[in-house]
Amino acid sequence: MKHFFIFLLFIPVIGFSRNNEINVGCNAFTSCVVNDYEAVIAVDHAQWTALLSKYVTKEGKVDYKGFKTDEKALHDYLDILKSNAPSEFWSEKETLAYWINAYNAFTVQLILDNPGVKSITDIQDPWDKTFIIIDNKTYSLGYIEHNILRKVDEPRIHFAINCASYSCPILLNEAYTADRLDAQLEVASYRFVNDTTKNTITKEAIEISKIFEWFAEDFEAEGIIDFLDTYSTVKINDNAQVTYKDYNWSLNN
Repeated sequence: MKHFFIFLLFIPVIGFSRNNEINVGCNAFTSCVVNDYEAVIAVDHAQWTALLSKYVTKEGKVDYKGFKTDEKALHDYLDILKSNAPSEFWSEKETLAYWINAYNAFTVQLILDNPGVKSITDIQDPWDKTFIIIDNKTYSLGYIEHNILRKVDEPRIHFAINCASYSCPILLNEAYTADRLDAQLEVASYRFVNDTTKNTITKEAIEISKIFEWFAEDFEAEGIIDFLDTYSTVKINDNAQVTYKDYNWSLNN
């Protein structure tokens, strides 16, 4: 009976396939396959939440000096990401949460690697810099955004990723997770659309973030005004005048 009880403890984290071998080579941060036995465990982002809750306010102000004092913990989380790329066995939400968190965490690291900058634009080619190595593949922030996240056909990702700047959507002070992803993206979209420092919305005219201009094609499915109306507390006329705000690239600290 004792041995049977111990065996049951493994069941919640093990996926079964064609034979009767048990995969014991996985840990809390990996997806792995041993012989014909598949055990699939996506990355746990708790360490990222711990850092965000300490160094990012609910309003999205980032304490980069605080992050610097805790840089080992950030490196530990980045190491988890680097060695545990999404696999074909992960769900779509697990994969999307992974890449959103990766973009945000590596952006913080980029700022820490360039102490004293007043803006991410002070760094040479910040979005083309290939400083991210995940599972022996090299990425830039721009590649993650344009070739991975935007390919998901999910416009709300634009309000989840943060470019370390005042006019960007705020950095959430918790990690994105698969089980809460849809709700988190909804909150991020609502907060951004109704943030009067990012968008000025009236019934007859809207002055909105350049994000909606730069990535207009990502909102084509429902149209920018229809998208905004989904979240705006103000109902916008279909023929409202549309203009775009200047983008403030000052550091979000």
